[in-house]
Amino acid sequence: EPFFPGHFPGRPIMPGVLIVEAMAQTAGVLAFKSMPGEEPRKPVYFLGIDHVRFRKPVTPGDQLRLEVEITKHLQAIWGFKGKALVDGKLVAEAELLAMMGEEK
Repeated sequence: EPFFPGHFPGRPIMPGVLIVEAMAQTAGVLAFKSMPGEEPRKPVYFLGIDHVRFRKPVTPGDQLRLEVEITKHLQAIWGFKGKALVDGKLVAEAELLAMMGEEK
């Protein structure tokens, strides 16, 4: 991927912000898939992230596996716990918060 050579030169790793973004995108898909089929699809707005921890670097050739679970769902607010794994080992984790918005 094009982001590897510049982060860091001589020791390429996947930027942590991209790992967190991947978790957030996965959480959005999980929220959509968890809604009853008759509900209209609404935009998902990212509200916040807490307790982010990066345990090991992700390097070129690694396969990043994302696991996200719903921790709360109160009306439009959704909470998630996300994990990123490489070869079954935890490389990053975070708690995410999102809100289902209204279509305009």
